[in-house]
Parts: sequence; structure tokens; C-alpha cells
Amino acid sequence: MERVSGVSCTVGESPTWSAAESAWYWVDIPAKRVWRMDASSGATRYWDTAEMAACVATKAGGGLIAGMETGIFSLELGEAQAASAFKLATPASGLGEGMRFNDGRCDRQGRFWAGTMFMDMGAAKAVGQLYRYDAGRGISAPFVSELLTQNGTAFSPDGRIMYLSDSHPQRRMVWAFDYDIAVGVPSNRRVFADMTTYAGRPDGAAVDADGCYWICGNDGGCVLRFTPDGKLDRRIDVPMLKPSMCAFGGKDLDTLLVTSIVSGKPEDAEWGGAVALLRPGVKGVAETPFGA
Repeated sequence: MERVSGVSCTVGESPTWSAAESAWYWVDIPAKRVWRMDASSGATRYWDTAEMAACVATKAGGGLIAGMETGIFSLELGEAQAASAFKLATPASGLGEGMRFNDGRCDRQGRFWAGTMFMDMGAAKAVGQLYRYDAGRGISAPFVSELLTQNGTAFSPDGRIMYLSDSHPQRRMVWAFDYDIAVGVPSNRRVFADMTTYAGRPDGAAVDADGCYWICGNDGGCVLRFTPDGKLDRRIDVPMLKPSMCAFGGKDLDTLLVTSIVSGKPEDAEWGGAVALLRPGVKGVAETPFGA
């Protein structure tokens, strides 16, 4: 495992690979930063954002789409230290006080999916919802409601299965849905993995070329791989206690980038908040940019 040098995030999240730029992006949520690392040189830099960005995906033509505190935004990242942000949409019901977007990614057709959460997890308010956004139809009504901490959004290689998790300590559940790729509608929600029987809480996720679902075991110091039928077949222990999300990338999509969160525990002092790269021996699936 290789640590990205010079980077420590309070809440590192939402890694994504830009094939067009041969670069990685991720965010540090409370720091209001979007990070970028050039894959060939390893050079890193970050941009400041006016609001917390919790999830990002690349856009066709450049820039990022982001789920933030008050809605979904388009981010342009130039030479200036501050990112240029343009609000694209806000849920019809708005985002209540103490809410923000959390986990998100594009489906295989380039539609952006993102969910909301109440930031004070200790309050255990099941007010989170999952939305779809595309330029032609705007933001949808919520497809899933009553989430505590929405996470784990991912799609099978053919796009016909959608995954979603709730990483709150009171839930620790991953669901699968049938997904209509023509219209972008999930249905037939069922339990995919009950994480109360495994290490960690099901945070951010990725899917590999075999259709297996990789989920970060937050608080468990591991990344778990489940087969398409929901069976655990692999566990990779990582040096950070709170791995938060993983993404496949690199020229051959054979590198897994893992972000993490500072836990504040002495045993996690060295690696908490680190961003790391590892080679799991399998390849990922190219992510579709928004609007592609």
C-alpha cells in the first residue's frame, strides 16, 4: 500500500478517477476542499469551495458535479485557489437545517445520483433521501427516504443493478435494486449485505469488472468485497481505522484509491485521514462522466 504524500484529510471522501486527465479527485468535507492528484507525477493540489462538497463526479467536457450543503453544483477548477461553483438544483422540499448531501456518483448512462443526511449522526434522524439529477429532467423526487446516513451508491458493470448503503451505526445495511437503464429508475429493493455481521460500517463503495461490490468498513479498518450474490469473498485490512470510500482508477483501472477519516484515537494517529493506493489484483469499471 502506497500513501499519498503530503495529504491528510479530516473527512476524506468521494475518490473518483478522471480517465481524460489521468488524475484522481477526492474531497475533504469539513475542510471545504477538492483535491486532485496527477497519476503520472504524483503532484497534488486542492481548491477551496464556499460550501462543503461531500461527493463529486467528473463531467463530460471537464470540471466536476458535486453534492454540497444546499444542493447540486457544477464546479470549475482553474488556476485560482477557489473553485467556481454554479448551483444546478436543490430538492423541491429543500435541505433542512443541519442537512447536506453525502455520497454520490453517476450511473452508467451519466446521470448523477446523490443522497442527503442529517450531519449530527448522534441525533439519528432518519431524514436522508436519495435523488437523481440529469440536465434534461433536473432533480427528481426522492427515490429512497428515511435514511440515517446515506452511502455506498454504486452500479453493476452493465448498470442494471444499483447499490445503496446506510452506514449509520443503527443501520449498517447494504441494499440492491433492479435498475432500469433506459429511464434511470430503481425498483425491487432488497437486502444485499447485512453489515451488522461483518467488520465496520458500510461507507463508500466501488464495483469491479467481475461485478463484485467493494465497500469500506468504516471503524473496521478494512475494505470488503462481496460477490454479486452478496457473499463476502475477500477482506483487505488497511492501516487506517476509518476507511471511507474506494475507487478504481489508473491507466489499466487496476489501482484502488482509498480515502479515510480522522478517528482521534491514538492507535490511528499515523494513518487516520490518509489517502492510500493499493493493487487488489482485479480491475475496476470505467466511470461514466456526468452528461456523457
